[in-house]
Amino acid sequence: MSADVVLGVGIDIVENERMFEVLQKWGDRFKNRLFLLDEQKYCERKAFPCRHYAGRFAVKEAVSKAFGTGFGPNINWLDVEVVRDEKSGAPSVRLKGKARDMASARDVRQILISLSHTRNYAVAQALLIAGCG
Repeated sequence: MSADVVLGVGIDIVENERMFEVLQKWGDRFKNRLFLLDEQKYCERKAFPCRHYAGRFAVKEAVSKAFGTGFGPNINWLDVEVVRDEKSGAPSVRLKGKARDMASARDVRQILISLSHTRNYAVAQALLIAGCG
C-alpha cells in the first residue's frame, strides 16, 4: 500500500499596482514571456486584467517555490499554465516541458492550488503531493 506525502509547499503575494505598472511599461513583451495565450485571453476578458495577471503570476511563483527551484534553468515561466475548472472556478495548473519532467521524476501526483485576490493584492499557495512507497 502506498501513501501520499507533501513534497513541497510554496506561497507568493503580488501587488496588483506593481503588476499594472509592469504591464503598462512592457505590454505584450512581458505577457508573452510569462503567460500562455489562453492565460492572456482569460485575464484580458476581466474588468481589471492586472489583478488576474497578478494572480497567475503568484500561482506560477508558488509552484516554482514548491519545487524548491524557482524559475531558471529547471523551470520556465511557460512550463506552468494556470487553468480553472469551468464548473467550480477552482484554479489548478497544467505542467509542460521541464516542469512536467521534474514532476514526473519526483512522482508528483497532484498539485493543489489556492488563489485569492483583493483590490491591492493577489496571493497563491501551491502544495505538491507525491507518492511514497
